[in-house]
Amino acid sequence: MEKGVSQPLFHKPSLPRQSSAKGLGNTLLHTPKPMSENPKSKSFGWPFWLVLTLIVFLLAGLTAPMTIRCRKKSEQTEATSNLRQIGLALFEFETEYGSFPSEATVAKVTAEYPDHGLDLSGKSSNALFRQLIAANITQSEQMFYADINGTKKPNGNFSPGNALESREVGYGYVAGLSTVGNPARAVAFCPIIPGTDRFDPKPFDGKAVILRIDNSVVSLNIDKDGHAVSGGHTLFSPENPIWGGVVPDIRYPEGLSASEPSFFQKLFSK
Repeated sequence: MEKGVSQPLFHKPSLPRQSSAKGLGNTLLHTPKPMSENPKSKSFGWPFWLVLTLIVFLLAGLTAPMTIRCRKKSEQTEATSNLRQIGLALFEFETEYGSFPSEATVAKVTAEYPDHGLDLSGKSSNALFRQLIAANITQSEQMFYADINGTKKPNGNFSPGNALESREVGYGYVAGLSTVGNPARAVAFCPIIPGTDRFDPKPFDGKAVILRIDNSVVSLNIDKDGHAVSGGHTLFSPENPIWGGVVPDIRYPEGLSASEPSFFQKLFSK
């Protein structure tokens, strides 16, 4: 350092040279141009849709049997509950008239309730169950309903000609019974095939739902010939000890027939 020349104590660094405002603005506002999209990237060819369709049908086929079984179980549970209500009504009717409804009790009911206005004639289970309504044992049609092929929801109309009309009853019935006798005798049941002693295996997944005269409800297996099996015997065979050699007088619900299997029932039937 030369003598006589004073130096500043601190050295101020020089700032870098800035670009022009125009250049800086162009730099800050510059936005990279987006890459062009391939118009074909969002489209799928027919092989994709074919595979997707096959997967959907496969999943539907795999889940259909489980869905059908769950639905059948629910319908069987409803039928069981309704049969228990029918059993209680039959017990009360017997207390009043000495037996369960039959042709022999029609006159007794009409004598006590001459203004009931219901048609109690006929051989169907509908006609015999109407006695429970005519005798004021129940004022509900719902308990006579079973969700099986051909039935319809009762409309609650008790006017003459409408109470328990055709297809509103889902249960068969054995006439001429009371609580006297073998407690395992069947008094009401479904899904009976009209005109036979056989059951339709499709509605309840191979089961028949049976109300006995002791008011118990059981589910019996249906064999390959359509018969419900109880104690090694077909349910309605006179050889079955519960009947004591007597042929049961089976009455059938009006307007019903055996059900036809659905597409998936045919596809996945055992």
